[in-house]
Amino acid sequence: MAFNKEVFRTRALTAVIFAIVMLTGLLWNGWSFFILFSIVHFGCWHEYRKLMSLIDPAYAVVGEDHFTWISVTGWIGMIAASGQLLDLEVFRINEPARLLLPLIIWALPTVVGHLIRGHLPSARSLIISLAGSLYISGSMMMLMHLRSGSAWGASEPAGSMASGLGHIFGYTLPLVIISSIWINDTMAYLVGSFIGKTPLSPISPKKTWEGTIGGVILSTLMVTIGGSMLFHGDTTLLLAVSSISAVAGTFGDLLESKLKRLAGVKDSGSFMPGHGGFLDRFDSLLLAVPFVWIFCILFMR
Repeated sequence: MAFNKEVFRTRALTAVIFAIVMLTGLLWNGWSFFILFSIVHFGCWHEYRKLMSLIDPAYAVVGEDHFTWISVTGWIGMIAASGQLLDLEVFRINEPARLLLPLIIWALPTVVGHLIRGHLPSARSLIISLAGSLYISGSMMMLMHLRSGSAWGASEPAGSMASGLGHIFGYTLPLVIISSIWINDTMAYLVGSFIGKTPLSPISPKKTWEGTIGGVILSTLMVTIGGSMLFHGDTTLLLAVSSISAVAGTFGDLLESKLKRLAGVKDSGSFMPGHGGFLDRFDSLLLAVPFVWIFCILFMR
């Protein structure tokens, strides 16, 4: 393929702007983090709905109220999972969300749809929406929980794994996850370009086993060494989080590629010129976060 200067310039400029926005949201404060991933949450839901409507035409006729309620329910779940991250001086913002969330879940979008239109979405459509809630909203809720530090206690014995987690909780833990994914993508591409010969999966023909394994190893080493130097974090913990993020992120990319193939589209959206949509950019994160969250809950408490 011939080098296209204009395409390269567009992709490079978009990537720089994307990196600046991401780092600002990640590092500024709790509210910037919440706003950033609220946008990601609703953007992913919009594109998920489009993809699934192409895969199953019956899903395209499900009413707008259904998607409004189900996406807003997930967003309120993000607030409920934020712990003290979004606290104001005299008001704990996550407390009303925690009280409101069960009521909204009981008033499922299907009930609202039934009252407004007089009929329920099909069982298949409900399953698709439930899968989207787990895939998108569930992941974003876990990310907020990790960012808040509420997944573990602050008064853990010195030298324990949970104590080690204290060095990289808050903004740095999401940063470790995202850095692992970004570095893995880059290293997998470079290694695969030079020595890749064995296709990883028919879902994504350009990925190779050599590139995938090389990407995971290199990203894990780079993030672990860099995290130890910058954050003085527990090396074992950094090794675990970075490797989980890289491996699960690869499967997240394959999952979204499968959805796009079933839908017959190249990109999930076009919000980033030259780079695709929200799901294209955050597919790896959506699958990596739950696995890191489960690891922290099981082994870090």
